[in-house]
Amino acid sequence: MGKVIKNTITGKEITKPEPIDIEVPFDGGVMITETDTKGIITYTNRKFREISGYSREELIGSPHNINRHPDMPKVAFKAMWDMIKSGNYWEGYVKNMTACGKYYLVLVAIKPKLDDDDNIIGYIAGRKVPDRDLMQRALDSYKLLREDE
Repeated sequence: MGKVIKNTITGKEITKPEPIDIEVPFDGGVMITETDTKGIITYTNRKFREISGYSREELIGSPHNINRHPDMPKVAFKAMWDMIKSGNYWEGYVKNMTACGKYYLVLVAIKPKLDDDDNIIGYIAGRKVPDRDLMQRALDSYKLLREDE
């Protein structure tokens, strides 16, 4: 049984699946999500929903880690949060998990959303197809980091 994610809007609990070692091909385009400052999803585009396998109702109000693959080390996301919370842009290679447990690989770019007074009010993330060689290097490094956790 996987980790349970609770949607903050609907109250519905979503059980994350066990990972399956099958890749869902990401054929191009851009997957976009927006979150509030706590990482709760406030917007997803159709491409993100198609690849992730989750519906809009499941995603809006859920924590963004709903699609986190267990192969991703916690330290990678700590570094990401440190960067974006300080108002900076972050880019990295990420292995995500679909609603059925398969995985997909992306190059993610995240930037803060600011209000008129330059306060961070959320984050915008765009994902595109990663360079396969650079993605493999990231996955190899993530494996070593996971062994240290």
